[in-house]
Amino acid sequence: MGPGWRAASTALVGGSVVVFVGLRRVALALPRPAAVRSRPSRDWRWLNLLVSFAHSVLAGLWALFSLWHSPELLSDIQDGYSVSGHLLVCFSSGYFIHDSLDIIFNHQSRSSWEYLVHHAMALSAFISLIITGRFLVAAVLLLLVEVSNIFLTIRMLMKMSNVPSPALYKANKYINLVVYFAFRLAPQAYLTWYFLRYVEVQGQGAFLTANLLLLDAMILMYFSRLLRSDFFPSLQKDSARRDVDGEKFLID
Repeated sequence: MGPGWRAASTALVGGSVVVFVGLRRVALALPRPAAVRSRPSRDWRWLNLLVSFAHSVLAGLWALFSLWHSPELLSDIQDGYSVSGHLLVCFSSGYFIHDSLDIIFNHQSRSSWEYLVHHAMALSAFISLIITGRFLVAAVLLLLVEVSNIFLTIRMLMKMSNVPSPALYKANKYINLVVYFAFRLAPQAYLTWYFLRYVEVQGQGAFLTANLLLLDAMILMYFSRLLRSDFFPSLQKDSARRDVDGEKFLID
């Protein structure tokens, strides 16, 4: 990648940040459920989740389209390249920057530190991909996770707004579990196997492999929380003392 393309990529990332600033302003103008309005401390979380939901829909569908439109990319994870995949990585990098700043400037770093760690890992990996132009296909595969995040965010929004429909929550609960396997666990497992088997553990390959293994640990931890919360609530510890406002990651 030449200096001109890197400068253009930087501009695209910056433009994406501006887009998400605009989306947050739109979310701010939308009506809030009574359960959110009655608890001012939930305002930030509600707005943040709405922006996260917008990113999940856009990035998840974009990743699916990129792979559907250019399936040959899957045969060359290290050096395969597509303009669509490159733009998607720039777009999501802008979201991670915006969300990190949103957390920090609204004094939510302590309760949302896991998000900050995740975003730092993702951004450092994506920046290396943008600079070198390598492993972009791996990034697109990883961004399939946003399809899963659509239903995970819906789950969180329903819990915050106290949706009076157990059937709706239950339906989303099972859909969420299926897409978690299909779009989060499966791509992650495949990429971990691929990197450990085929990618040289040096330079960028070593850096991305380490990032991937750390992400494996985080994903398994979140999956354990999800199972305990939605399918084995009796295993929850101190659930009565947890409050939905206390953490951005809804684990109860």
